[in-house]
Amino acid sequence: MIYPLVRELAADGIPVAVTCRVLKIARQPYYRWRADPVPAADLDHAYRANALFDAHRDDPEFGYRFLLDEAAAAGEPMAARTAWRICSVNKWWSSFGKKRGTKHGRSGPPVHDDLVARNFTADAPNMLWLMDITEHHTGEGKLYLCAVKDVFSNRIVGYSIDSRMKARLAVDALSSAAARRSATGEQVAGCIVHSDRGSQFRSRKFVRALRSHDMVGSMGRVGACGDNAAMESFFALLQKNVLDRRSWATRGELRIAIVTWIERTYHRRRRQARLGRLTPVEYEAIMTTPATQAA
Repeated sequence: MIYPLVRELAADGIPVAVTCRVLKIARQPYYRWRADPVPAADLDHAYRANALFDAHRDDPEFGYRFLLDEAAAAGEPMAARTAWRICSVNKWWSSFGKKRGTKHGRSGPPVHDDLVARNFTADAPNMLWLMDITEHHTGEGKLYLCAVKDVFSNRIVGYSIDSRMKARLAVDALSSAAARRSATGEQVAGCIVHSDRGSQFRSRKFVRALRSHDMVGSMGRVGACGDNAAMESFFALLQKNVLDRRSWATRGELRIAIVTWIERTYHRRRRQARLGRLTPVEYEAIMTTPATQAA
């Protein structure tokens, strides 16, 4: 809008009539604007747009219906048509939705460099963690698992399970891992956290979580499964041993099955050749000092 400029020039001593004549605008609309600079309708629209943008920025995979729910939770309820119109005008599309304006869709830009380069080795705990998300159908809908794997011992040091694949899923998994390690006196600052370019790992919430724990982010390339192959191998085991063993009527029973298999079978009973035929828990107990042993 040009009216703020007219007001600033008037404050400097230039008459409003002269400024409006030079800019070829009418004076009466300017005076109406000065009496009520921001109409209530425009202010409501701005607040709603801000709420939708904040939700889209944190969870870029959400379509306008999910953004509508998030905006309502933030105190800015609105009609579904209003949310659609605001998102459409500003091109706040779901990253999983139909590609618009191009024939060749591209993944979002990485927020971190690839610091791993497929070298999935670590000389000590909490040097390199891998993260990824998998999903599985149940009778109630999909269930999502985000897991964090310590490359040193192949232990799943943290995970989060939810019915929605939001940025919060990745943040909760990372926080779970950091809290579990910190509870035993271990330092996680400086740990490299490697993932793919999923929107959850590119979200502002996840980047803030990394910074809060003084961790370093790392991301693989687009469409290169091998860039996170060590994490994919864990999900392949989970798929074979739990997810595909039977059909799951509810999310609750699948959640219990996943947690039981990770904590009882994978961590404490499944011996791995790379670990010298030890389980992840046994390997950490033997290869680390008592002060840094994981619980």
